[in-house]
Amino acid sequence: MKKTTALIVCFIIGTSAFAQKMMTRSGEIKFDASVPNEVEIIGTNKTVSCIFDQSTGDFVALALVKAFKFKAPLMEEHFNENYMESSQYPKATFKGKVVNFSASKLSSTKSTFDLEGDLTIHGVTKKIKTKINLSLNSGNITATSNFTVKAEDYKIEIPGLVKDKFAENIKISINFNLEGGK
Repeated sequence: MKKTTALIVCFIIGTSAFAQKMMTRSGEIKFDASVPNEVEIIGTNKTVSCIFDQSTGDFVALALVKAFKFKAPLMEEHFNENYMESSQYPKATFKGKVVNFSASKLSSTKSTFDLEGDLTIHGVTKKIKTKINLSLNSGNITATSNFTVKAEDYKIEIPGLVKDKFAENIKISINFNLEGGK
């Protein structure tokens, strides 16, 4: 009887703790390194994993670099081989926190929070601070954010011959539909 009661209590505690974590494996990150009057340089990755712990505000995301897709296959090849060196640096990650998060502040309208943490791209980790919009819809949390990074900050070398065809400030947008643990 005591074993059964202990198992039920552990299950309830484990289930409620797991329910605090929202996740996706189909999040989207899009970057735009285009400059006016030049070839569009836009990559999209729709297989990004993310976990958001509502109880702590912890926010972690992982993107496989080779999963970024472009309009032109040659651009994708150059991105992976010449710039991102994706065989050497296969992942980009973010580990941080939604500052002062409170689940009670969530509704179907967007609530804006500060997002702070470590962004690792091309083997280089930098602290970033940005805003993140969170909204609650049918039990899921939608998380969106926009920020910029510089290729040089992450030791991504752009050859001088094409440097003027790349934006210095690369726009990054995220869009995650986070679901409760299943």
